[in-house]
Amino acid sequence: MKKLLATTFILLMTAGALAGCNTISGAGQDVQEGGQAVQDAAS
Repeated sequence: MKKLLATTFILLMTAGALAGCNTISGAGQDVQEGGQAVQDAAS
């Protein structure tokens, strides 16, 4: 039973970490696209 709980916990933590990476990556892309829009408007 303890092994099942430990495995479940590890899987949930891994899924959370991967979701966090995707979120940060998406935010970075949004900022980059915003910067590109400002550059295009200034040109």
